[in-house]
Amino acid sequence: MTEEKTYNLEFRLNNKEVQVEVKPGDLLVDVLREKLRLTGVKKGCGEGECGACTVILDGETVNSCIFPALKVQGREVITVEGLSKSDDELHPVQEAFIEEGAVQCGFCTPGAILSAKNLLDKNPSPTEEEIKSGLSGNLCRCTGYIKIIEAVKTGAEKCK
Repeated sequence: MTEEKTYNLEFRLNNKEVQVEVKPGDLLVDVLREKLRLTGVKKGCGEGECGACTVILDGETVNSCIFPALKVQGREVITVEGLSKSDDELHPVQEAFIEEGAVQCGFCTPGAILSAKNLLDKNPSPTEEEIKSGLSGNLCRCTGYIKIIEAVKTGAEKCK
């Protein structure tokens, strides 16, 4: 039995250059969680439907559970761990999620926060419909989304 070839993957992760050995079939979610120990990235459905695994790749949200790790070679990835400027200072969108009670069980929260941040980076004053559209790839089993939408509105105000 032959051993599967590995590749040296180099990319920018949360504003730091990283290198990690990966196999051709490795998915980004597994590399982030298992090899780089960033457990804020959640592994939910494994089919790109729930958004728990959302990360920002070169300014666009992607479902890391279906994204081949090798495709991030030389690119920039942001996870929820990379939003804070320091260990004791949350990003304004993270603060807003706490203030508005938008965190229930917390499983969907990192993905929803990243989708909200990405939306606000592109549209600092979104309408409620634009917020709903921006979060449409993130499913939450705990809420009716009202508090999450309010958190994005509050986050928008805090980011101004």
